[in-house]
Amino acid sequence: MNFIMKEIFPYKGRSVTVTQDMCDFNGHMNVNHIKAVFEQGWEFGSKEFGFDDDSFKEGFSSFTLEDNYRFAKEFLLDQVIYPRFKLFNVNEKLFHMIGVLFDSEENICAMYETIEGHIDMSLRKIAPMKSSMLENMLDIKKSHDACGEPPYDIRLKIRDLKK
Repeated sequence: MNFIMKEIFPYKGRSVTVTQDMCDFNGHMNVNHIKAVFEQGWEFGSKEFGFDDDSFKEGFSSFTLEDNYRFAKEFLLDQVIYPRFKLFNVNEKLFHMIGVLFDSEENICAMYETIEGHIDMSLRKIAPMKSSMLENMLDIKKSHDACGEPPYDIRLKIRDLKK
């Protein structure tokens, strides 16, 4: 199968144009601003996965357990950044999301991975997701898997769901 690179990451974030205040003394976008662009992945997580106000009112949230960032190409002043995301894996208590930042020529310039834990806020500990949330996330993962594999090594791992 031949995949269009950006379609491998089915959730499309909002494009961002690099401004002068985002640039550091090296003349390229500062890593803290790149990380902020990757935070758009949470819009995906809250809308699609169910980590929303209702879930929080029920006493559940998610905590970041581990992040990994890689930078392949710099972003310069006035360049436009195109973020894309994918649910890579999920189990009863954790999910693994990946993201990329493309330039206007569809080159992957930065890669991001995060492992998130489903948290029972009354205990402030990792807890199993309710079955409806897990089933929803498994459906999303299946849909995202059909879009193709990322064209680079995935560094973070979670235990696969027990079948």
